[in-house]
Amino acid sequence: MRSTRRQAVGALAALAGAPLVRSAAQTPATSPVPTQAPARPSAPVPATVMDYEPIAKRRLSHMAYEYIAGGAGDELTLRDNIQAFDRLRLHPRVLVDVSELDTRTTLFGQSQDFPILMAPTAYHRLVHPDGEIATVRGAAVAGATMVASSFANTTIEDMCRAATTPVWFQLYVVRDRGFTKDLAQRAIGAGARALVVTVDTPVAGMRHRETRVGFQLPPGVDRANYRDLPGSSASHRPSEREIYSAALDPTLTWKEIDWLRSFATVPVLVKGVLSPLDAAKAASAGIDGIVVSNHGARNMDTVPATIDALPRVADAVNGRSTLLMDGGIRRGTDVLKALALGASAVLIGRPYLYGLAANGPDGIARVITLLRNEFEMAMALTGRRTLKEIDRTVLWA
Repeated sequence: MRSTRRQAVGALAALAGAPLVRSAAQTPATSPVPTQAPARPSAPVPATVMDYEPIAKRRLSHMAYEYIAGGAGDELTLRDNIQAFDRLRLHPRVLVDVSELDTRTTLFGQSQDFPILMAPTAYHRLVHPDGEIATVRGAAVAGATMVASSFANTTIEDMCRAATTPVWFQLYVVRDRGFTKDLAQRAIGAGARALVVTVDTPVAGMRHRETRVGFQLPPGVDRANYRDLPGSSASHRPSEREIYSAALDPTLTWKEIDWLRSFATVPVLVKGVLSPLDAAKAASAGIDGIVVSNHGARNMDTVPATIDALPRVADAVNGRSTLLMDGGIRRGTDVLKALALGASAVLIGRPYLYGLAANGPDGIARVITLLRNEFEMAMALTGRRTLKEIDRTVLWA
């Protein structure tokens, strides 16, 4: 949306819950001599998205934190998802009138005020007592599109009923094709505006943190959308002697994507593409959208950071399909860099979960507001007034 720096700073101050300045009427003329020790200062307001993680860590159970924060293997790709952004340098420009910025975009015919979406993440009742309903409320405060996980603790129907901003639905294809079709149609019937099919998880990744903490869902918490699928509602992890899970289908191929598209009445995206070869095949097949993703570095270690894979995928697709990306977004400059390298929008996952753990729906809203403000600042400082003006020349080649 069109915005000024004054409006952005005002919105950020409101979400922080404290005024920027103290008025003269609030300031006493004289300061009395204290008769007791001063009160302990309150905790500082988080100034960056990264500030929310340590707060969340203190409030989450150890098992929940390890599940959210962890990655696959030795977590090399997990770290690289962030560090790869740090290696990219921006090209500042000066003497450009940036008094008005326009961050609006359209994805699959749907208007977005800004190019930051909420990625599908599972098990929100591990983070907040109200689970995904709290997340939906946070999305509403932020004005963000939420991609609901099929591994949610809340049904897609309940999420869509509570939503006032767009909801998309992330889908795992399971071996039971009848169940898969029914779940997809349930989501569409509930009001989901797109299907995002995860294609990079024929098996769950080797997540050592989950093994060490003995990850399992607490009693009374299940995968609400999978209640009618025998053997799949308790956990996404297979037994120790297996690599396959009832909730994941290792037989998934391109023909299942064509099958889903044959009855879906909303755009279908494939999520989890890193290879330019796969991206080119998806574009040639007419797939509506591609989410460039390494599953938050949770599936296989030592694959490329998502931002490193993005330009090769963009070159292979060559404008034939809409590209989104996730993985490692922690700063507004990261959003700018992703758009410069070919993404139309980005998705965040862990950051909004940490915001949810720290301060409920308002925590989500403030995480997104911080990213929006930083993104707009980065646009202004690189002389870009609209998203269409963001291209690879934003980067210091």
